[in-house]
Amino acid sequence: MDKRSLPSLATLRQAGMALAFFLALTAPAYAAVSAVPASTIPWWFWPLALFITCFFIGIVAVPAGIGGGTLFVPIIGGFFPFHLDFVRASGLLVALASALAAGPPLLRGGLANLRLALPLALLASISSIAGAMLGMVLPAATIQTALGAIVLGIVLLMLVTKKSEFPHIAQPDPLSAALGIHGVFVDGATGRAMDWQVHRTPLGLLLFLFIGLLGGLFGIGAGWANVPVLNMLMGVPLKVSAGTSGLILSLASSSASWYYLNEGAVLPMIAVPSVVGMMLGARIGARLLHVLKGSVIRKMVITLLLFAGVRALLKGLGIWV
Repeated sequence: MDKRSLPSLATLRQAGMALAFFLALTAPAYAAVSAVPASTIPWWFWPLALFITCFFIGIVAVPAGIGGGTLFVPIIGGFFPFHLDFVRASGLLVALASALAAGPPLLRGGLANLRLALPLALLASISSIAGAMLGMVLPAATIQTALGAIVLGIVLLMLVTKKSEFPHIAQPDPLSAALGIHGVFVDGATGRAMDWQVHRTPLGLLLFLFIGLLGGLFGIGAGWANVPVLNMLMGVPLKVSAGTSGLILSLASSSASWYYLNEGAVLPMIAVPSVVGMMLGARIGARLLHVLKGSVIRKMVITLLLFAGVRALLKGLGIWV
C-alpha cells in the first residue's frame, strides 16, 4: 500500500480528539435516556451530568465562536428529561456564562473588539426579547422540530462555507469609518500582526436583528450565525470574529433571559450546574483559541451538532422520544 494514502499522524490525532470530546459530551446524555426509569435515578445524578456535559461544551464552544447555547439546547433538550422551556431558558444563561467567562482574556488578547460588538449587540438584544416572547407561546413539539431543522441547517452552513483567516478589505464603508470600527490583531499561533477594518456594516446590522430573534426563540444564543456574518460578510479576521461573537452573545442573551426569568422558566437545578460547568470550560476554551487550529474545533462542533440536530428533529416529530 502506498504510504501517501495512509492518514497522517496529525489527522489521526485530530480524529481522536474529536472522538474523545464527542464521548465526553454524549456519555451523560446516553445515561439520561437509558432504560432505567427517571424516578429511580438519584436526584444528584442530573446536576452532575449537566455539570460534566457543560464543562466540555464550554471548552469547544468558545474557540468555535458559536456560544454554549448552540450545543447546550439540542443536547440537553434531546437527551435529558426536562421540558424544553426550561432547557431554552437555561441555554441563554449558559451562553451568557460562557461569553462572560471568556470575555476578559479575549479582550486582553485583542481577540474581541468593543466598538465592533456594541452596535451589533444592541440590535440583537432588542430582537432577542421578541424571540423569547414568541418562543413561550409556541408548542414545545413545534419548537423542538424547528430547533432540529435549524441545527441541521447550521451543520450544512458550516460544511459549505469557507471562512478566511485574514480577509482583505480594501476600504471600509462610511458607517464603520464613522463608528471607528477597526483594530490590530496578533495571531498567537503564527505571530502574525495585521490591521483590520470592516465593510457592509448596514447589512450586518440588519442580519443581527434576525440573528437575535432566532437566539431568543430557541435559546441557543445564535453564535453559530455571528461568526459567519462577521467574518464572511463584514471581513473581520476569523479569530476576532469568534472572540467578538462572545461579547455580542453576552448582551443579547442577557436581554432574552430576563423574559424567561420573569415567566418562571429558569429552573435552578438545570441552570446552576450548567452555568458553573460552562464557565469553567469556557476559561479553558478562551486559552485554546490562541493556539488551537480552527479546523480541529470545527470538526468537533460539526460532529456534535449533526448528532444533536437529528435527535432534536426526531424527538419533535415524535419518532425518537
